[in-house]
Amino acid sequence: MPEFSIRAVADSDKDAVIGIFNHYITTSFAAYPDKPVTPGFFPVLSQGAHAFDVIESEGEIVGFGILRPFLPFATFSRSATVTTFIDPGHRHQGYGTQLMDALVRAAKKRGITTLLANISSKNTESLIFYKKSGFFECGRMYRVGIKFNELFDVIWMQRDLVPGPAELKEETIPLPQ
Repeated sequence: MPEFSIRAVADSDKDAVIGIFNHYITTSFAAYPDKPVTPGFFPVLSQGAHAFDVIESEGEIVGFGILRPFLPFATFSRSATVTTFIDPGHRHQGYGTQLMDALVRAAKKRGITTLLANISSKNTESLIFYKKSGFFECGRMYRVGIKFNELFDVIWMQRDLVPGPAELKEETIPLPQ
């Protein structure tokens, strides 16, 4: 793996970040928008983020990751969502793992104990990556998205950052009839 650095995103990274994001918008289920976004979308990505980092190698932005609050209420202050995007020409080189590790460190510094990610059921590569990164499936919303004229589920995955990880419970509370 070539040398790299991870740092907070800067305004000068806007075009590279939007370029990576637009690749996934137009070619996959990894990004949810159905058409490319303009650089004006950049503030939407950064809005409310605990951390918004880029990973850079040989002077090029090769990916970005965002850690943001799960919900805007103090009762959920120990939970956050995480997302990563790696430039397609730099996948499978360890950059995603390094970026995830940096976001985990940032989460721990903020006292966050639970990370969540929502991933399209059609995005097998990300599902595998998050599983390898210590996440497990904790919920699923069936057929809630449509992109490229295909319905997809949204799968929620969870990673606990403290000992005694949660487990997906097979039994649920019965719903009233």
